[in-house]
Amino acid sequence: MTRLLRPLRALFALLALSFCASAFAQYPNRPITLVVPWGAGGGTDAVARFIASLMEKDLGQPVNVVNRTGGSGVVGHSAIATAAPDGYTIGMITVEITMMHHQKLTELNPASYTPIALVNLDPAGFQVRADSSYKTMADVLAAIKANPGKFKASGTGQGGIWHLALAGMLSDLKIDPATVPWVPSNGAAPGLQDLVAGGVEFVPCSLPEARSLIDAGKVRSLTVMATERAALFPNVPTLKEATGSGWTTGAWRGIAAPKGLPKEVQTRLEASVKKAYDSKEYKDFMTQRGFGVLWGNSEEFAKFMAKGDADMKSVMTAVGLAK
Repeated sequence: MTRLLRPLRALFALLALSFCASAFAQYPNRPITLVVPWGAGGGTDAVARFIASLMEKDLGQPVNVVNRTGGSGVVGHSAIATAAPDGYTIGMITVEITMMHHQKLTELNPASYTPIALVNLDPAGFQVRADSSYKTMADVLAAIKANPGKFKASGTGQGGIWHLALAGMLSDLKIDPATVPWVPSNGAAPGLQDLVAGGVEFVPCSLPEARSLIDAGKVRSLTVMATERAALFPNVPTLKEATGSGWTTGAWRGIAAPKGLPKEVQTRLEASVKKAYDSKEYKDFMTQRGFGVLWGNSEEFAKFMAKGDADMKSVMTAVGLAK
């Protein structure tokens, strides 16, 4: 009897494998959910919805964007990481995934996901009032060194990406980050308004966020913390050009799936995102919004996040935010 069962078991196992292979070969055969950890109407939501609309055309299935907000990004990032790794729940993860676990807000980190692709990077800029006496970063750094504690900066909450951009820059330049007190705000927009009103002297945030005030002649950007100048403002030097510091950072967005995603599905999704990224529609959309574009395939995205995680740990430890 046992001898008869063995061939049957082998046959059933083969059929099961064939069924699974067939199922993944037909992927996707039903709608996909794309989770966004941030609110509707924001930058991450806008980028995610545009990419989803382009992926729908390629995949032949609806790609439904769902906003899962709360916990400073923890709720949405958790919803992506804990979903079934079948390719039917994916998400747009953001720079906060390299920061939250250092603050013990969550155990999630970049290794909690199957990376699909990096699609956007908005490097930190450094803004002052247009009527200030600071014309270059050299002017700013000289003033900070001569008057530790006198100048304040804002642009996000305590420990947010723009706070850490400033702290990382100062640390890399061998200046104690505590010499520039941070004033928490609910984002770059109120921080910039405080800058214009004279409440703070500096706002490190992305150039797209400062764009309207720069164009209005109320704010001046002195540098961008990137390896290349921004196409949006080609006259703004990189931090390397301005100070010699190689520190780079910024807000980024990428598509990811739960850990354990089958390779075939990862490959199919990466190809779909690449097609969307390469389209004229996407490039025009990002240019109109002032968002930066940066491509990284699944392997490059994983390395990008690993470096960012290490950088954030170093900076957060330096400013006493790592727990």
